[in-house]
Amino acid sequence: MTRRWLYNALLLPLYLSFAACQTPPSESVSAGGDAVPETVATPTVMPDDPDPALWVIKDEDTTIYLFGTIHILQPGLTWFDEAVKDSFDASDELVVEMIKPDPAVMAKIVGELAIDKTGISLRDKLSPEDRADYEATLTRLEVPVGAFDPLDPWFASVNLSLIPLMRNGYDADQGVEDELLAHAKARAIKITGLETPEQQLGFFDNLPEEVQIRFLNFTVDTVDEAAEGMEQMVAEWANANIDALGELMNAGLEDKILYETLLVNRNADWAEWVDQRMQQPGTVFLAVGAGHLAGDSSLQALLAKKGLVAERIEY
Repeated sequence: MTRRWLYNALLLPLYLSFAACQTPPSESVSAGGDAVPETVATPTVMPDDPDPALWVIKDEDTTIYLFGTIHILQPGLTWFDEAVKDSFDASDELVVEMIKPDPAVMAKIVGELAIDKTGISLRDKLSPEDRADYEATLTRLEVPVGAFDPLDPWFASVNLSLIPLMRNGYDADQGVEDELLAHAKARAIKITGLETPEQQLGFFDNLPEEVQIRFLNFTVDTVDEAAEGMEQMVAEWANANIDALGELMNAGLEDKILYETLLVNRNADWAEWVDQRMQQPGTVFLAVGAGHLAGDSSLQALLAKKGLVAERIEY
């Protein structure tokens, strides 16, 4: 496991980690951690022509497109066409969750936030049963059991969730944002990040350690379903099945503090940003993780409370 691989993992926005460790289709996890049986859904089929969901907010002199993204994909998926391309081409600014910093800068941030400061090994923080499950999972994935010992539980969880995806052809440089950023740079339009790398990693790092450990244990329990779950998620995204996609992407957020920290509070901040941006003329293409654009606490729902209506673009 190379250092570059670890840094690339953390350059991905936050929802990748939760998307990768979603609950299996046959069960969900209640707030108390118990499995709740559900009806097994028929897997969604990947369409020949992916048409992800797209919304628009307009007034007299400002247009903001809202586009839900998947932060990591397999090569070869064609989605940047039709209404998505037309909307992007009409925009003079691209807004994403975070602008990737230089690798050396990211390495410094990771060193400051991801390395445990207590001197206690990660495995020593786990209960005997959880430690045994964790070590067995790493062994099965052919990762040294002490690979993440000096690191915080959240960091181990993010990276652990990525391993089966990388081995199934997903590429950290093939996400939706990567393609959008490449097009934006080619056109030399303005690029804005809603959050800094320190903020994004800080959302994890500032979680209470017991919450981080619960997140890690959840990842261990569900890592074997990661690749299949990601495949289903990408299919829902490509078919613009918003509700189903939101359920998949936000799996693992049953813990209230995770839900509020990683979804609700960030959506509230972004809604305020959009509200302020609507006071300035121009056309903006805003691309954030698709999980932020689904459910009762979606960005659109919070914008509606501010009197800003996001209309779905059908294409």
